[in-house]
Amino acid sequence: MLQRLFERYRGFLRQLKAVYVLNNALNYRYLKHNRQYYRRFGVRKSVLLPIGSADFKNASKTELPWLDQPDALERLENHPNFSSLPLAWQEQARQFVREGYCVLEAFYTLEETEALNAEVDRLLNSRQVGFNYTGRKIFNIHERSALANERFFRNPQLLQLLSFLLGKPALPFQSLSFIQGSEQRAHSDSIHMTTMPPGYLIATWTALEDCTEDSGPLFYYPGSHRLPYVTTADYPSGNTRFTIGRHSNRRYEDHIEALVRKHNLSQKLHLARRGDVLIWHANLLHGGKPITRADATRRSIVCHYYAEGVFCYHEISQRPAIVKT
Repeated sequence: MLQRLFERYRGFLRQLKAVYVLNNALNYRYLKHNRQYYRRFGVRKSVLLPIGSADFKNASKTELPWLDQPDALERLENHPNFSSLPLAWQEQARQFVREGYCVLEAFYTLEETEALNAEVDRLLNSRQVGFNYTGRKIFNIHERSALANERFFRNPQLLQLLSFLLGKPALPFQSLSFIQGSEQRAHSDSIHMTTMPPGYLIATWTALEDCTEDSGPLFYYPGSHRLPYVTTADYPSGNTRFTIGRHSNRRYEDHIEALVRKHNLSQKLHLARRGDVLIWHANLLHGGKPITRADATRRSIVCHYYAEGVFCYHEISQRPAIVKT
């Protein structure tokens, strides 16, 4: 499938919108349901064509997730299911509202994390999975591993909590596995995995080994989820009618770097322990610090979830998301 090619290829073909249209046609069965969202938001085009925030300029964007509302903390305390959460999780939910993330400590056992690490190594050695063009990310290992799928990607406890935080059922979308840190610059998932209405994406990051400062730990900016959502209209993306801007992602990251300076945001390192699960908001700015120790690893698995009943697309590459749930 073309999607697998895109994961490993970083040349000129990635810029051609026509190639994505072809991929959309091959995945039409996963995209045809988008017609209902196009009608809802007044989009007049084929579900196979490129799609981006500019297509929703006349749509109402007032349907914010319940925990993004101005009175979110009050709504949280008064929710009938809030008191049934474990006390530690209640405080984590409050932190999610205030700062855009929370951490479930020691959610997974040593045995579970060791088993997944062994599974990743086995699948890499047998070439059943591989890294994408960045050399750091393994896409959707849950499609090859029952353990990754059932225990990590579709963990019932996590899905219940994520659905509570979103205010809608959380639908598993994508997993990313790492051996080393990403060293990725600060960004928001909302530019790469976008929803209409905005904000209906949530992610988990699970440490599969202890993280140290020299292994390229994850970093984030608490409270940055409250900033306005950035789209390709907010920076010189270089997009044209037929192509995706060659330097769109770099220019986006430059824009985010300027926002961090403008708002004087404070960076926090996530020095996770094995088995910890970080949950973050769609718009939380985060990234990976440089790796400063030779051969340092930072094994982890990231899972992304869309909310049921919202339209999903990729703002930078102008593609509708192929959701196979």
